[in-house]
Amino acid sequence: MNEKEFNAMLEKYADVTVKVGLNLRKDQRLLVRGLIEDAPFIRKVAESAYKAGARLVDVAWADEKVGRIRLEHAEEETLSDVPNWMLARYEEFAKRGDAQLAIHSSDPALFDGIPAARIAINRKAMYEKMVEPLRKYENMMNWCVVATAAPAWASKVFPNLSVEAAQEKLWEAIFHACRIDTPDPVAAWREHTQKLIGYKDYLNKKRYSALHYKAPGTDLTVGLPEKHLWSGAEETFKNGITATVNIPTEEVFTLPHKDKAEGVVTATRPLNMQGVLVDGFSVTFENGRAVKFSAKKGEEDLRNHLATDENAVRLGEVALVPNSSPISQSGILFYNTLFDENASCHIAFGNAYKTSLDGGDNMSDEDFTAQGGNKSLIHTDFMIGSAEMDIDGIRADGGREAILRGGEWAFTL
Repeated sequence: MNEKEFNAMLEKYADVTVKVGLNLRKDQRLLVRGLIEDAPFIRKVAESAYKAGARLVDVAWADEKVGRIRLEHAEEETLSDVPNWMLARYEEFAKRGDAQLAIHSSDPALFDGIPAARIAINRKAMYEKMVEPLRKYENMMNWCVVATAAPAWASKVFPNLSVEAAQEKLWEAIFHACRIDTPDPVAAWREHTQKLIGYKDYLNKKRYSALHYKAPGTDLTVGLPEKHLWSGAEETFKNGITATVNIPTEEVFTLPHKDKAEGVVTATRPLNMQGVLVDGFSVTFENGRAVKFSAKKGEEDLRNHLATDENAVRLGEVALVPNSSPISQSGILFYNTLFDENASCHIAFGNAYKTSLDGGDNMSDEDFTAQGGNKSLIHTDFMIGSAEMDIDGIRADGGREAILRGGEWAFTL
């Protein structure tokens, strides 16, 4: 597409992000997290946000190459240093009930060649000093995650093209996956979210006690807490705003019982774990814990990641995605969890969302875990779905009902 056409699509993408992904309200402030390569899109978002009445658009810029340089050359004992002002910045926005946009377009191979132990030190410090303290403000801000076709990511997805051609092709894929290439993207999203809400409502009425996954390399049973809630399409926040937190999204999800995962599961797509690629891996669970795992690539990194804390080896999310999703049907391996998780059923190591449990938003951590929720510093999705995936819902009386067959919904709404 020519420059004029591209700018028009970028403006539509920014509008969908602001109007659907964030549902930004007048007088809200917006904090944007993105790479310096994301600047053209961030500027479009800022323009759309101010037109929607934003009070302030603040950008937390990052240069991922500087992050790699630190891991390569800094003294190891300094890798856990996280300035206090970083937390204060996010806390100020959270306390006000403002909005936050995260742009995930990092290089999937950013940390190739960096010792896994050095990555683990830095990552754990960020979780402890940023992620965990901010959990007290969970659900107070309307937030959204989107992506841009950054050069390094585009070259990973389309390695046989020039950087410019790869970016153009990735942008086309992003626009299609995010319904930006439709005549009215905002209307297309409203129609799509209603379908997802239908699947969510169906599963909430069923009250299954467990899910059974069956596919090549996978035979896994995951128990569900009695008060689990299926979510999807939209999230309602404590500031009263309802929004679509991931653009794109094709999933409905809930939390598993932290002590009730049994069997083996094999990943069907590589996992881009914040700049480290883990591929060809399988995990065996007993009593809710990952007790054995192997990977063709990135096994040591995965092992270190799952040693972040004692509950990182337990599950915090189960999500259902039909194989017919536009992202799956594109045939593109994105090496980006935002997209790949919406091509495939997935589960997540680590922290569970309190909003996935009835009344969980107002529970203490102790009450939440007593009812089956998992608390951990990490939350790491990995993809397990395919056209060969069958999933059954298991009722409290032991009866079984088909949820997915051959990777597709086995019921009609």
